Amino acid sequence: MAIERRSAPLRGRRILVAEDDFFAADDIVQALERAGAEVVGPASDLRQANQIARSGAIDGAILDVNLMGQLSFPVADTLAEHGVPFLFATGYDPAVLPYTYRDVPCFTKPVPAHAIVAAMAAARPLQAAH
Repeated sequence: MAIERRSAPLRGRRILVAEDDFFAADDIVQALERAGAEVVGPASDLRQANQIARSGAIDGAILDVNLMGQLSFPVADTLAEHGVPFLFATGYDPAVLPYTYRDVPCFTKPVPAHAIVAAMAAARPLQAAH
């Protein structure tokens, strides 16, 4: 069973992929599926990503910072409010992240598949700000 856990560390988890670049999304989706995750999306725009985030039917998310010209921070806010762990994958400098998300893992694209899987497997919800 330990071998199965190692080979499918995301088994049983539903992961939202919010990415507007088809090829980047496809790479992320394939990596997550190989790790046992059920992928929700990919969502290519802010509206769609936020709708999925608000559904409460996901266990984690990978967010591109820029979705079709709009920053994905409202989606991050929704996920944080629902206690859903997430990470950022971006072509931007991680310095663009708001201070609120300074502790959220942020990967510069292209992100190696093993790094996405490992980070998602280890991701924990943000503590709500008081």
